[in-house]
Amino acid sequence: MSTKQISVVPSFIAGEWRTPQSEGGTEVRDANTGELLAAVTNDKLDVAAAVDYGRGTGHQELAKLSLHERALKLKELALYLNERRKDLYEISFKTGATKIDSMVDIDGGIGVLFTFSSKGRRELPNSNVILDGPTEPLSKDGSFIGTHIYTAMSGVVVQVNAFNFPVWGMLEKFAPAFIAGVPTIVKPATPTGYLTEAAVRMMLESGILPEGSLQLLSGSARDLMDHLDYRDMFAFTGSAATASKLKSHPNVIDGGVRFAAETDSLNAAILGPDAEEGTAEFEAFVKVVVTEMTSKAGQKCTAIRRNIVPSHLVEPVIAAIGQRIDQRVVIGDPRVEGVTMGALASLEQLADVRAAVQAMIDAGGELAYGRLDAPAVRVAPERDAVAESGAFMSPVVLRWADARNPLVHSREAFGPVSSVIGYDNLDEAVQLAAMGAGSLVATVCSNDADTVRSLALGIAAHHGRVHILNRETARSTTGHGSPVPHLVHGGPGRAGGGEELGGIRSVKHHMQRTAVQGSPNMLTALSGVWHAGAEQRLAGCEKFGGQEQYAHPFRKSLAELQVGDGFASDLRVVNLEEISEFAKKTGDTFYAHTDAKAAEANPFFPGIVAHGYLLVSWAAGLFVEPAPGPVLANYGLESLRFITPVAAGDSIRVTLTAKKITPRVTDEYGEVAWDAILHNQNDEIVATYDVLTLVEKENLTYANFEG
Repeated sequence: MSTKQISVVPSFIAGEWRTPQSEGGTEVRDANTGELLAAVTNDKLDVAAAVDYGRGTGHQELAKLSLHERALKLKELALYLNERRKDLYEISFKTGATKIDSMVDIDGGIGVLFTFSSKGRRELPNSNVILDGPTEPLSKDGSFIGTHIYTAMSGVVVQVNAFNFPVWGMLEKFAPAFIAGVPTIVKPATPTGYLTEAAVRMMLESGILPEGSLQLLSGSARDLMDHLDYRDMFAFTGSAATASKLKSHPNVIDGGVRFAAETDSLNAAILGPDAEEGTAEFEAFVKVVVTEMTSKAGQKCTAIRRNIVPSHLVEPVIAAIGQRIDQRVVIGDPRVEGVTMGALASLEQLADVRAAVQAMIDAGGELAYGRLDAPAVRVAPERDAVAESGAFMSPVVLRWADARNPLVHSREAFGPVSSVIGYDNLDEAVQLAAMGAGSLVATVCSNDADTVRSLALGIAAHHGRVHILNRETARSTTGHGSPVPHLVHGGPGRAGGGEELGGIRSVKHHMQRTAVQGSPNMLTALSGVWHAGAEQRLAGCEKFGGQEQYAHPFRKSLAELQVGDGFASDLRVVNLEEISEFAKKTGDTFYAHTDAKAAEANPFFPGIVAHGYLLVSWAAGLFVEPAPGPVLANYGLESLRFITPVAAGDSIRVTLTAKKITPRVTDEYGEVAWDAILHNQNDEIVATYDVLTLVEKENLTYANFEG
């Protein structure tokens, strides 16, 4: 059929939708029926315009928002897409995805937005600068210090995605880049790019995203890398061969383009020697293998390709896998009730998978279950559930007499295909897993702690993630093949060497870490976080730096409070009776607080000393402002360290300084971290910690409180 009669998948470049006018292009068909759906242009796209627009307008608009404000927009976007996901499901079925497959892709992608929105607002400052690590003193008097900061990359991130997860693959890359403040250009794979286009269209129509923060390239973009430089990032998901070509581009080698890849992966599942037939572990192992073979018709970068099992369990495992497939798997059009496994993404993909399986058989593999010419398991009973023009394939299990045959560890059939090989001891199992030359994930299935320890630590260096499966997690596991946004996704070697997701780690992947050096005042101004030695505006005791002209900081709302505001207390004498009373009432009768002789024998104590938590409690009494006010609650301490013991007869004082102020975008209050330092009468530091409080944005609740 001529492509004149069908639509061409458009691109969104420089703020407008662009549809090529020329005839021709790559035909895209319904994976289940062969129906012609659309065409994807082979014409050259205006990549330069997309990159320039992202670097210019995209960056300018994103920079107007803080990290928290961008994170909140992700939540708004997730809610918007969530209301429209059924429309995406209808399109997703055409890719061969079942309802469960679509949930993983669509709901999973939306879930990534929710997760990053939450983590971004909880774990990041409400600014555009992230501090990394402690301050380093660079001079004896403290006037010259250094630290590290993260700021957004000044370019764009170009994401090139595989066909198997057209929504999740886009959103899991987009979310952290968006929070970081970096515009995204999406280049989806041709076979399923029409689903990505539909999702991008929804995102843009929502009106939630800043101008230029998201663009779409549908079609040929072979010159993509030509337009990038050190300011930009190229995030690729696909074949190792393509990644290798891209990685060798001069703009990567010499131009400094940041290149991240997630590629082919011969993932393994290892069954422990204790997991004999009849155990919960054996059952869980077989279940996860079949799930990974049939979910998305095996078209997953995380699917299990190699099942490494005790040699005497090779045949039982193969038989159990086949039996579960026979009982559970129904192949057909996913729009037909009862279907559990749909088609591969295209007839071309089907041909590639069959060719890969045949090559593995020719090299020594044996077809232990399934067939190559047609689906061998149950098909949906409705007429045309398996159309002759659809890309349907039977699940296939290969048996290998030689567990070290190179092809089982190097050739990936990207479909419902998995191999079973045997091992004789744990060292051999580790060696076999490592022969995959780097993988995204491996499952270790055992209920023996020593076995799990040996296998997991043995293979960890070769894998991006280790999934431990036993009777305790069989029901609760998120699965071998399901990356979660909280944990890193990626792997060494053949898996590409890249790293995605992992919570806030992936936000920082899209930022530049810079070492900064200067005075405490300048670094405070730069970072928005108070550094020791910077200016303070202390109320309280004049002897220790306090001044009458400053109000107590606990009387200030966030609208009034500034970093550097604080309070200096007078000295408080510590006496033995109070120490003894605290020991009796709390039950903390550790000898250092109750037995003078034993305490004196301890090299750390001069005799009976005050409890550390008693000192912290006294410090609160020294700095607290008791009347109701904008400080709503104390919700914790951080980084508490006890440095110098305090004996009976000593005195303590506290200096409290507003260190970090974080307004919450959606609430009428924010968080304040206070730097707290306890000194004794000799000005020696007794303890250091941060006090965390919740403070009103405006002094409203108790403004007229009269007591």
